Amino acid sequence: MKEISIIGAGRLGTSLGAALSKKGYRIKSLSCKTARSAEESRTIIGQGKASADNIQTAKSGDILFLCLPDEEILKVGKELNNANINWSGRFIFHCSGLLSSEVLEPFSAKGASTASIHPIQSFAHKKSPPEQFENIYFGLEGEIEALKMSQEIIQRLGGRSLIIKAKDKAVYHAACSIASNFLVVLLDMASSLLTRIDLPEDQAFQVLFPLVKGTLHNVKKFNIRSSLTGPVIRGDRESVEKHLEALRKFPPYDQTYTSLASLALEIARREKKLSAQKIKALKDLLEGK
Repeated sequence: MKEISIIGAGRLGTSLGAALSKKGYRIKSLSCKTARSAEESRTIIGQGKASADNIQTAKSGDILFLCLPDEEILKVGKELNNANINWSGRFIFHCSGLLSSEVLEPFSAKGASTASIHPIQSFAHKKSPPEQFENIYFGLEGEIEALKMSQEIIQRLGGRSLIIKAKDKAVYHAACSIASNFLVVLLDMASSLLTRIDLPEDQAFQVLFPLVKGTLHNVKKFNIRSSLTGPVIRGDRESVEKHLEALRKFPPYDQTYTSLASLALEIARREKKLSAQKIKALKDLLEGK
């Protein structure tokens, strides 16, 4: 079984290392910004030499994972490229959803096989269960041999591979951000509105959670567009008008509502849920006509 080293053993790096170790991979070494953080991650993973030295970490293992923020991938990549390390026959993966594997080209020139491998999942802490990698997709892009190796790793983790083109990474990453990050933003927006009518913040979330859970269940069981409900898809101009009037007291929530309602109206148009007359009436309302 291949030996793995991890630079950037934070939430993703530690969770990935722990999951890989349970699938038979040997975690050879790992590094963080501080020795204390690295030791914490080593304890969670259960194996590997912990340090704050990226170069020493990079010298060991058949496979090197760079589980770093985008700007750190470029910075650490330069640091490693200037070091006296033999890269021949090794695999180097970075886990950015935005950067392509082209940033690892200097290592390819020295005999390594490179790719980007991005788990489409969020990791809130270092102790994420290994099961969090099961049945999720990983966005892959890079050299043929590295893609083969990454697909083997993903299969062992119980995940699924999604091969994308380097030129499409920004669109791919934007889609992932919208689905994850902006969902949280919308929940914060909805919860905040409920606190304006004197509900405690924790109760506001409890009120909304079954609704969100039910919506996601419908999306999974049916499909995204068929799961859209509410006044826009019904062509209920009066309800939308009252929403807009109420939200004028809470900028910029009114602007967010208007933008999202316009996108919902476009879904209604594509799905042929409303007459042209109702679509025009709602469109005029949202545009302030």
